[in-house]
Amino acid sequence: MTSRRELMLAGAAAALATGCGGMRSGPQSSKVPGVVPSDWQTAAPESQGIDPAALADVLRDGAQLPPLRSLLVVRNGVLVGERYYGGASAADLLAINSVTKSVSSMLVGQALQKGTLPGLSATVGQLLPDAAAQVPGSAVAGITLEKILLGRTGLAFDWTTQTNAFAAAPDPVRFALDLPANPAARPDAWSYNDAAVGLLSPILRRAHGLDLADVAARDLFAPLGIERFAWRRDRAGNPITYGGLSLRTRDMLKLAWTMVDGGRWRGTQVLPAAWVADSTRPHGPASWRVTPVTDVGYGYLWFTGLLHGRRVAWGWGYGAQFALLVPELRLAVATAATAPQIGALAGQNDAVMALVARIVRATA
Repeated sequence: MTSRRELMLAGAAAALATGCGGMRSGPQSSKVPGVVPSDWQTAAPESQGIDPAALADVLRDGAQLPPLRSLLVVRNGVLVGERYYGGASAADLLAINSVTKSVSSMLVGQALQKGTLPGLSATVGQLLPDAAAQVPGSAVAGITLEKILLGRTGLAFDWTTQTNAFAAAPDPVRFALDLPANPAARPDAWSYNDAAVGLLSPILRRAHGLDLADVAARDLFAPLGIERFAWRRDRAGNPITYGGLSLRTRDMLKLAWTMVDGGRWRGTQVLPAAWVADSTRPHGPASWRVTPVTDVGYGYLWFTGLLHGRRVAWGWGYGAQFALLVPELRLAVATAATAPQIGALAGQNDAVMALVARIVRATA
């Protein structure tokens, strides 16, 4: 018999994977206004120091993973490997799930540089004063922006049991502000908290005076030549910062490469270099694991770790959407996959990351 906990886990998995549990509507494809289209230059892998036979084997073996939909590789700013699976194509907008968190971090870095956000030490109460005033004594009101980005809020939130309720909440901000402190949490302990990260959408909307999707289109997507995206919204109408974005994998790879290149896209500084460095260095350990990565930590909504002796950082979406950076190799890898049931999640993550690891190993 299926237990109640198993049913709750399955429901949570569905909400995390699809971003639609209780959402207002499915995402509609949006065109980025004023964008100058820009896509990848291509090159043979051997011209960029990647073993061509090893890369060909990885791209071939990806077909043995039924959930995998795409696997793309960039080195030195040029596309050296690209394969789609299961009927997917380069034109498809594919859900990137919680890689959305890493994109949201990029938008926070830009807002800090512009001065539209006052600083990482600003609290939720300062950033959302009207909402915080409706919940006197909220533990969340005193949490800083930096703690949200680091996943070290000290709040009580269990994604395995609360994801559906949060996704269905008519007022997601109020839901988050009602979260209690976790008395059992160690100081600065890492935890996965979608409700806290979800506050970034109204925080950035208030800071810019503009819908977050419009901010992203103007400040991030247009400079990178990203022409289309889709972004799910919560019941309050905000784009979901914890997992609602869909992109072409080629465009997710642009975001990853921009991080590898110190915040630059084709010579133009799109993100502050210092923000990129702070985002992708470990500020402490994280409790999630994916083999063969070791020493897993967390930056500003980016996972960090060691892969074949190389320092890596990656955005990690449910079901093995990876936007992985290897700065010392000037290498970026992006993957997309379909969402598994919760029991198959760890195995799917490990299988896709094993392919990525082979690419890192094949890079001189």
